[in-house]
Amino acid sequence: MPAPVGASSGGAYASLEPLGAGDNVYRPTTVPGGPTPSTGLFEGVKKALGLVKEPLLGQVGDERRGHLTASRTEVENPIPNRKMPASGIAEEAALLGTVPSDSMDDVELKNIKLQFPHARSMSREDSNAQEELVETDRGNVVVAVQGNRNKPAILTYHDLGLNYVSNFQAFFNYIDMRALIENFCIYHVNAPGQEEGAQTLPEEFVYPSMDELADQLAHVVRHFNLKQFIGFGVGAGANILCRYTLNHPEMVSALCLINCVSTQPGWIEWGYQKLNTRYLRSKGMTQGVLDYLMWHHFGRNTEERNHDLVQVYKSYFERNVNPTNLALFIDSYVKRTDLNIQRDPDPNRKNASTLKVPVINITGAMSPHADDTVTFNGRLDPTNSSWMKISDCGMVLEEQPGKVSEAFRLFLQGEGYVAPLSPVKMALFRKHSLEELFRARIYTTGQCQQGIINITENPISAVVC
Repeated sequence: MPAPVGASSGGAYASLEPLGAGDNVYRPTTVPGGPTPSTGLFEGVKKALGLVKEPLLGQVGDERRGHLTASRTEVENPIPNRKMPASGIAEEAALLGTVPSDSMDDVELKNIKLQFPHARSMSREDSNAQEELVETDRGNVVVAVQGNRNKPAILTYHDLGLNYVSNFQAFFNYIDMRALIENFCIYHVNAPGQEEGAQTLPEEFVYPSMDELADQLAHVVRHFNLKQFIGFGVGAGANILCRYTLNHPEMVSALCLINCVSTQPGWIEWGYQKLNTRYLRSKGMTQGVLDYLMWHHFGRNTEERNHDLVQVYKSYFERNVNPTNLALFIDSYVKRTDLNIQRDPDPNRKNASTLKVPVINITGAMSPHADDTVTFNGRLDPTNSSWMKISDCGMVLEEQPGKVSEAFRLFLQGEGYVAPLSPVKMALFRKHSLEELFRARIYTTGQCQQGIINITENPISAVVC
C-alpha cells in the first residue's frame, strides 16, 4: 500500500506543504526528498565566506518544485537504508568560526614598551623609620621608630629568619594600613643580631633565652618612655610578647598575634631545629635549612600559590641573613618553655594564669602552625580573645594583607583606638594614596608617558635575577 504524502521512509523527509504552494512566503524549513550529497568541510567554509555563487530565487523555486515531485515518487517507491540528510556545514562553520589559517593577515604590534616597575624591596633604605640602638642588660637591640611619637604606640616583634624590614615593612606600607597607622607610632624591635647588615656576634656572647628576650622589652619601654602599647608579633615574636604581657599586663593594652605557639617544642621540631643550627654554624645557609625556613613561614605547596613571592624570600634568606646569628636565635626559640596559661572553666571567674588583655589570634589555613594557634586559643579567656583563620595562605601578612589589615582595624575599633571608617572614606584615602604614588613616580622619572601600552611584569618577580 503506498505511503501517504508527508510520511518519511528510510530517513527521507517529505514536506507537509500542500502541492502547488511552493511560492508561499512561509516555506517549510525541511528540504523534502532524498539526502543531499555532503560537500565536505572546505566547501562549507567557502559557502560561509561567500565564495560560492548561490542560485537565483527563481531557480531555487524551480528546484524546490522538482524536489517535491521527486519526493512524492520516492515515497511511493521507498528505497531502503536511506541516510539522514547532511547537516548545514556552512552554518556550523560560521558559528564555530572555522576560518582557514592561510587567509589570516599578519598583525604588527607597535608602540609597545616593556616596563619593569619597582621591585618588591626588602631594604631598610626604602623605609621611613628611624633606627635607634637601645642598651639592655643582655646586649643591644635595634629599634626602628615610624610615625609621631606623641601618638599611641604599636610595638612589633618579628619571626625567625626575618627582621622588621622583611617581616613588617610591606604590610605597614599597604594602602589600607597606611590609613590606620596615621593614628599610631610604630616601634619595630629587632632581636639581637637579626637586623639588616648585622655583624656576627662574638663566640663568647651568650644569646638571651625567650624569657630574657621578653625582659629586654622592658628596657625598650623605658628608653622611649612608653605608658602602654599594642603588641603585634609573628611566630617567635608573638611568643616573646606573650611572655612580656604575662609579667607586665599593665603595660600592654591589646595583642595581635600571628602563628603564636604557646607550648614547648615537640621532638620532631626539636630535632629539625638542632640540625638547622648545626648546619648554620658550620656550613651556612644550606638547602635543608632554606627548605625548613620556607616551610616555617609558608607551609606546603608554596610554589603553587605564589611562585614570585617564594622566590623573593628564598633569595632573601640566601643573601641577607647572617647564618651564625640566626642559629643563636633558633637555638633560643627551640629551648622555649611552656607559657603555662590555661582557661578557667568558670566564665564568671577571672583566672590570673592566662592573658588578661584583649587578644586577636590569627593564622593561615596553609600555615604549619594552625593547630598550635587552636591550642593557644583554647588556653585564652573567651571573653576577650578571638581566633581567625584566613584561607588560601600561609604567610598571612604577605599573601593576604588586605584581610589582616581589616581584621586589625576592626579589632582596634572594638578597643576604642580607631574611629570607624566608612567605605567612602576608605575609597577616598586609597585614591589619595595612589595619586601620591603616581606623583612621586613622575617626580623620580621626570616624565609622564601617555599613549603607550605598558606590558608590565609582576613586580615581585623582577627582584630575582
